[in-house]
Amino acid sequence: MDIRAVVWDVDDTLFDYTSADRAGMRGHLAAEGLLDGYDTVEQALARWRQITDEQWARFAAGEATFEEQRRDRVRAFVGEPALTDAEADAWFQRYLGHYESAWALFPDVLPVLEALATSHRHAVLSNSSLLVQDRKLRVLGVHDRFEAILCAADLGFSKPDPQAFHAACEALALPPHQVAYVGDHPDIDGRGAAEAGLFSVWIDRTGVYTPDVPPVGPHRIASLAELPTILGADTRFGAPSSFG
Repeated sequence: MDIRAVVWDVDDTLFDYTSADRAGMRGHLAAEGLLDGYDTVEQALARWRQITDEQWARFAAGEATFEEQRRDRVRAFVGEPALTDAEADAWFQRYLGHYESAWALFPDVLPVLEALATSHRHAVLSNSSLLVQDRKLRVLGVHDRFEAILCAADLGFSKPDPQAFHAACEALALPPHQVAYVGDHPDIDGRGAAEAGLFSVWIDRTGVYTPDVPPVGPHRIASLAELPTILGADTRFGAPSSFG
Protein backbone atom coordinates (compact mmCIF):
# COMPACT_ATOMS: atom_id res chain seq x y z
CA MET A 1 0.00 0.00 0.00
CA ASP A 2 1.38 3.38 -1.04
CA ILE A 3 -1.00 6.00 0.34
CA ARG A 4 0.51 9.44 -0.11
CA ALA A 5 -2.37 11.72 0.82
CA VAL A 6 -5.45 11.85 3.01
CA VAL A 7 -8.58 13.66 1.85
CA TRP A 8 -10.96 14.55 4.66
CA ASP A 9 -14.64 15.10 5.04
CA VAL A 10 -15.35 17.98 7.47
CA ASP A 11 -18.72 17.80 9.19
CA ASP A 12 -18.91 15.02 11.79
CA THR A 13 -15.43 13.84 10.77
CA LEU A 14 -13.13 16.70 11.77
CA PHE A 15 -15.74 19.11 13.09
CA ASP A 16 -18.37 18.06 15.63
CA TYR A 17 -21.24 19.30 13.50
CA THR A 18 -24.00 17.32 15.23
CA SER A 19 -23.21 18.72 18.68
CA ALA A 20 -22.76 22.27 17.39
CA ASP A 21 -25.96 22.12 15.34
CA ARG A 22 -27.91 20.79 18.32
CA ALA A 23 -26.58 23.43 20.71
CA GLY A 24 -26.94 26.22 18.18
CA MET A 25 -30.48 25.34 17.16
CA ARG A 26 -31.55 24.92 20.79
CA GLY A 27 -30.32 28.43 21.60
CA HIS A 28 -31.78 29.88 18.42
CA LEU A 29 -35.25 28.39 18.84
CA ALA A 30 -35.38 29.61 22.42
CA ALA A 31 -34.39 33.11 21.30
CA GLU A 32 -36.97 33.07 18.48
CA GLY A 33 -39.78 31.81 20.76
CA LEU A 34 -40.29 28.74 18.58
CA LEU A 35 -40.15 26.00 21.22
CA ASP A 36 -43.76 26.31 22.39
CA GLY A 37 -45.01 24.26 19.45
CA TYR A 38 -42.96 21.21 20.47
CA ASP A 39 -43.16 18.84 23.42
CA THR A 40 -39.37 18.82 23.81
CA VAL A 41 -36.32 20.55 22.40
CA GLU A 42 -35.22 17.22 20.94
CA GLN A 43 -38.48 16.99 18.99
CA ALA A 44 -37.82 20.40 17.44
CA LEU A 45 -34.25 19.43 16.63
CA ALA A 46 -35.41 16.18 15.01
CA ARG A 47 -37.76 18.12 12.73
CA TRP A 48 -34.99 20.55 11.78
CA ARG A 49 -32.71 17.63 10.96
CA GLN A 50 -35.39 15.93 8.85
CA ILE A 51 -36.01 19.12 6.87
CA THR A 52 -32.27 19.63 6.45
CA ASP A 53 -31.87 16.12 5.04
CA GLU A 54 -34.79 16.60 2.65
CA GLN A 55 -33.53 19.91 1.32
CA TRP A 56 -29.96 18.67 1.08
CA ALA A 57 -31.17 15.80 -1.09
CA ARG A 58 -32.66 18.39 -3.48
CA PHE A 59 -29.32 20.19 -3.63
CA ALA A 60 -27.40 16.94 -4.19
CA ALA A 61 -29.78 16.06 -7.02
CA GLY A 62 -29.23 19.43 -8.68
CA GLU A 63 -32.80 20.56 -8.01
CA ALA A 64 -31.79 23.57 -5.90
CA THR A 65 -28.74 25.75 -5.37
CA PHE A 66 -26.93 25.77 -2.05
CA GLU A 67 -28.60 29.06 -1.12
CA GLU A 68 -32.05 27.87 -2.25
CA GLN A 69 -31.93 24.71 -0.12
CA ARG A 70 -30.88 26.77 2.90
CA ARG A 71 -33.76 29.23 2.45
CA ASP A 72 -36.27 26.43 1.90
CA ARG A 73 -35.11 24.75 5.10
CA VAL A 74 -36.09 27.89 6.97
CA ARG A 75 -39.45 28.26 5.18
CA ALA A 76 -40.39 24.65 5.85
CA PHE A 77 -39.34 24.75 9.48
CA VAL A 78 -41.16 27.94 10.45
CA GLY A 79 -44.16 27.02 8.28
CA GLU A 80 -44.03 30.23 6.25
CA PRO A 81 -43.55 29.38 2.57
CA ALA A 82 -44.00 33.03 1.61
CA LEU A 83 -40.89 34.21 3.43
CA THR A 84 -38.76 36.33 1.12
CA ASP A 85 -35.18 35.35 0.40
CA ALA A 86 -34.02 38.25 2.59
CA GLU A 87 -36.21 37.15 5.49
CA ALA A 88 -35.09 33.54 5.24
CA ASP A 89 -31.45 34.61 5.03
CA ALA A 90 -31.84 36.84 8.10
CA TRP A 91 -33.43 33.98 10.08
CA PHE A 92 -30.59 31.66 9.14
CA GLN A 93 -27.95 34.27 10.01
CA ARG A 94 -29.44 34.57 13.50
CA TYR A 95 -29.21 30.81 13.82
CA LEU A 96 -25.58 30.88 12.65
CA GLY A 97 -24.64 33.15 15.53
CA HIS A 98 -25.78 30.49 18.02
CA TYR A 99 -24.36 27.64 15.95
CA GLU A 100 -20.90 29.13 15.51
CA SER A 101 -20.54 29.76 19.23
CA ALA A 102 -20.58 25.97 19.68
CA TRP A 103 -17.99 25.10 16.99
CA ALA A 104 -15.31 22.60 18.03
CA LEU A 105 -13.06 19.94 16.55
CA PHE A 106 -13.31 16.39 17.82
CA PRO A 107 -10.57 15.72 20.42
CA ASP A 108 -8.81 13.18 18.17
CA VAL A 109 -8.38 15.57 15.21
CA LEU A 110 -5.33 17.64 16.11
CA PRO A 111 -3.32 14.64 17.37
CA VAL A 112 -3.89 12.67 14.16
CA LEU A 113 -3.17 15.65 11.89
CA GLU A 114 0.06 16.17 13.79
CA ALA A 115 0.93 12.47 13.64
CA LEU A 116 0.44 12.42 9.84
CA ALA A 117 1.86 15.88 9.15
CA THR A 118 5.13 14.70 7.62
CA SER A 119 4.10 11.31 6.25
CA HIS A 120 1.05 12.33 4.20
CA ARG A 121 -0.33 15.28 2.26
CA HIS A 122 -3.80 16.51 3.20
CA ALA A 123 -6.86 17.98 1.49
CA VAL A 124 -10.59 18.42 2.14
CA LEU A 125 -13.60 17.27 0.12
CA SER A 126 -16.96 18.35 1.51
CA ASN A 127 -20.53 18.32 0.26
CA SER A 128 -20.97 21.88 1.57
CA SER A 129 -19.77 25.13 -0.02
CA LEU A 130 -16.28 26.61 -0.05
CA LEU A 131 -17.62 29.82 1.50
CA VAL A 132 -18.85 27.84 4.50
CA GLN A 133 -16.03 25.36 4.95
CA ASP A 134 -13.13 27.71 4.25
CA ARG A 135 -14.25 30.01 7.05
CA LYS A 136 -15.04 27.11 9.38
CA LEU A 137 -11.58 25.60 8.99
CA ARG A 138 -9.99 29.00 9.62
CA VAL A 139 -12.02 29.57 12.79
CA LEU A 140 -11.14 26.06 13.99
CA GLY A 141 -7.45 26.75 13.38
CA VAL A 142 -6.72 23.96 10.88
CA HIS A 143 -7.11 25.65 7.50
CA ASP A 144 -3.36 25.70 6.81
CA ARG A 145 -3.12 21.94 7.30
CA PHE A 146 -4.73 21.32 3.88
CA GLU A 147 -3.27 21.82 0.42
CA ALA A 148 -6.68 21.98 -1.22
CA ILE A 149 -10.27 22.48 -0.06
CA LEU A 150 -12.95 21.30 -2.50
CA CYS A 151 -16.71 21.58 -1.99
CA ALA A 152 -19.71 20.27 -3.87
CA ALA A 153 -21.45 23.62 -4.25
CA ASP A 154 -18.45 24.90 -6.19
CA LEU A 155 -17.51 21.72 -8.04
CA GLY A 156 -20.98 21.18 -9.45
CA PHE A 157 -21.22 17.57 -8.27
CA SER A 158 -21.31 16.02 -4.81
CA LYS A 159 -20.30 12.81 -3.04
CA PRO A 160 -20.88 9.95 -3.70
CA ASP A 161 -20.43 10.88 -7.36
CA PRO A 162 -16.97 9.53 -8.34
CA GLN A 163 -16.26 12.87 -10.03
CA ALA A 164 -16.12 14.54 -6.62
CA PHE A 165 -13.52 12.12 -5.28
CA HIS A 166 -11.53 12.23 -8.51
CA ALA A 167 -11.50 16.04 -8.40
CA ALA A 168 -9.77 15.82 -5.02
CA CYS A 169 -7.23 13.39 -6.41
CA GLU A 170 -6.61 15.67 -9.38
CA ALA A 171 -6.08 18.63 -7.05
CA LEU A 172 -3.30 16.62 -5.41
CA ALA A 173 -1.98 15.29 -8.75
CA LEU A 174 -2.25 11.74 -7.42
CA PRO A 175 -4.08 8.65 -8.73
CA PRO A 176 -7.03 7.45 -6.60
CA HIS A 177 -5.20 4.35 -5.33
CA GLN A 178 -2.63 6.60 -3.63
CA VAL A 179 -5.27 8.65 -1.82
CA ALA A 180 -7.19 7.78 1.34
CA TYR A 181 -10.56 9.33 2.03
CA VAL A 182 -11.86 9.68 5.60
CA GLY A 183 -15.55 10.41 6.21
CA ASP A 184 -18.37 9.66 8.61
CA HIS A 185 -21.17 8.48 6.32
CA PRO A 186 -21.10 4.79 5.34
CA ASP A 187 -22.59 5.31 1.88
CA ILE A 188 -21.79 8.88 0.83
CA ASP A 189 -18.23 8.69 2.15
CA GLY A 190 -17.37 5.04 2.78
CA ARG A 191 -18.95 3.35 -0.21
CA GLY A 192 -18.52 6.38 -2.46
CA ALA A 193 -14.78 6.66 -1.94
CA ALA A 194 -14.26 2.91 -2.30
CA GLU A 195 -16.19 2.75 -5.56
CA ALA A 196 -14.19 5.72 -6.86
CA GLY A 197 -11.00 3.74 -6.30
CA LEU A 198 -9.70 5.51 -3.20
CA PHE A 199 -8.52 3.84 0.00
CA SER A 200 -11.73 4.38 1.94
CA VAL A 201 -11.81 4.88 5.71
CA TRP A 202 -15.19 5.21 7.40
CA ILE A 203 -15.13 6.71 10.89
CA ASP A 204 -18.09 5.29 12.80
CA ARG A 205 -17.87 7.19 16.09
CA THR A 206 -21.27 6.12 17.40
CA GLY A 207 -21.82 2.67 15.93
CA VAL A 208 -25.28 3.70 14.69
CA TYR A 209 -24.71 2.10 11.28
CA THR A 210 -23.40 -1.20 12.64
CA PRO A 211 -26.26 -3.44 11.35
CA ASP A 212 -25.87 -2.21 7.77
CA VAL A 213 -22.17 -2.22 6.97
CA PRO A 214 -21.61 -1.32 3.30
CA PRO A 215 -20.26 -4.30 1.35
CA VAL A 216 -17.75 -2.24 -0.63
CA GLY A 217 -14.51 -1.93 1.19
CA PRO A 218 -14.29 0.99 3.61
CA HIS A 219 -11.97 0.34 6.52
CA ARG A 220 -14.10 1.00 9.59
CA ILE A 221 -12.67 2.81 12.63
CA ALA A 222 -14.16 4.19 15.83
CA SER A 223 -11.56 6.92 16.37
CA LEU A 224 -9.09 8.83 14.24
CA ALA A 225 -6.44 7.51 16.62
CA GLU A 226 -6.59 4.30 14.57
CA LEU A 227 -5.84 5.99 11.25
CA PRO A 228 -2.01 6.07 11.30
CA THR A 229 -1.90 2.32 11.92
CA ILE A 230 -4.30 1.64 9.03
CA LEU A 231 -2.25 3.86 6.72
CA GLY A 232 0.99 2.21 7.81
CA ALA A 233 2.38 5.49 9.13
CA ASP A 234 5.45 5.13 11.32
CA THR A 235 4.09 6.73 14.50
CA ARG A 236 3.28 5.67 18.05
CA PHE A 237 -0.20 7.15 17.70
CA GLY A 238 -3.26 4.94 17.99
CA ALA A 239 -3.94 1.23 18.18
CA PRO A 240 -5.28 -1.41 15.79
CA SER A 241 -8.98 -1.10 15.01
CA SER A 242 -11.29 -2.93 17.39
CA PHE A 243 -13.61 -3.61 14.44
CA GLY A 244 -11.14 -5.72 12.51
